[in-house]
Amino acid sequence: MKITRLRTEVVHIPFTPPIGSRLHDLTSADCVIVYLETDAGLVGEGLVFALNNTRIKVLHEMVCSFEHLVVGLDPELGGTLAARAKGDIGFIGHAGVSIMGLAGVDEALWDLRGKAAGLNVSRLIGACATAVPAYNSSALWYTRTIDELQREADSFVKQGWRAMKLRLGKPDPLEDVARVRAVREAIGPDIALMVDSNQQLTVASAIRLGRMLEEFNLAWFEEPIPYHDHEGEAAISAALDMPVASGETEYTRRGMLEMLRKRSADILMPDLQRMGGPTEFLCAAHVAEAFNVPVSSHLFPEMNHALLATLPNAIYLEWMPWFEPLYQDRIELDAEGRAVVPLRPGWGYRLDPKAVSRFRVG
Repeated sequence: MKITRLRTEVVHIPFTPPIGSRLHDLTSADCVIVYLETDAGLVGEGLVFALNNTRIKVLHEMVCSFEHLVVGLDPELGGTLAARAKGDIGFIGHAGVSIMGLAGVDEALWDLRGKAAGLNVSRLIGACATAVPAYNSSALWYTRTIDELQREADSFVKQGWRAMKLRLGKPDPLEDVARVRAVREAIGPDIALMVDSNQQLTVASAIRLGRMLEEFNLAWFEEPIPYHDHEGEAAISAALDMPVASGETEYTRRGMLEMLRKRSADILMPDLQRMGGPTEFLCAAHVAEAFNVPVSSHLFPEMNHALLATLPNAIYLEWMPWFEPLYQDRIELDAEGRAVVPLRPGWGYRLDPKAVSRFRVG
């Protein structure tokens, strides 16, 4: 079997209403869907995205630039792609849009290999779990009132979720404390609660806020300061008893390794797109395992689900429904709030051609 074509489609998924974040309003997820077609009729699927329709054309061009590396390739020899691609983009670097473009191609290649073998990617690699703990990341935004936060949190528990994430960032830290207290009261002591500051604090203010929040038994305190300040993250991690999570904005295993060496975080959060796809994502996760550090995924639940099921140090799948409108299949929770890994071949979540057509751009 040979890959005969790299095909793309660009889609625009509006957020209605827009999502109010600490940084800026989020109005849409704009995706480059990547298809790898073969002479056997099998098609591998992947996707990468940008927010608010920003630089999606650049990302699309980057994806297409890898076509010469995959056309003619036997998917069973797909492990050669990552090494050849790194050489191919060496002149423009191994971070930013170059790595993001590679991610979509690598995702489609893994999906194709799973389909060719008739196995879910988790089983293709060798699964160590049939269900993965998951948390709901779809709401509890910075702009919500306390009443809204409590209603949303209560609704998540009723839907079967056993973990959820709350965004922080109010000018007065006492407001953030009040918001955390309100959500904890709404969900009780047995539901895992994460908080995310979206890189908005200083080292001193993060330590101060973190100490005020420790009474609420939080699962983690996420990205308290700008992601590139690994020394500052390490200072916060050392000062607090509760875990600090970070890493979603870093690139490739080398970025993860720097964080591990500096002890920047208690939990690493590799992003499938910024890792450059599943090949590098798995490398990063195994490096973390060598340091006895757990990992949790960032976005892309339809693909990260299978990958986390193969990792003994995986602790949570982030469920964010931004791409869900494009898929035929939905993530299912078991009685313990874990996401059950599907047995369908490839990623186990299939794009819906009618939905893709409905959201297609131009």
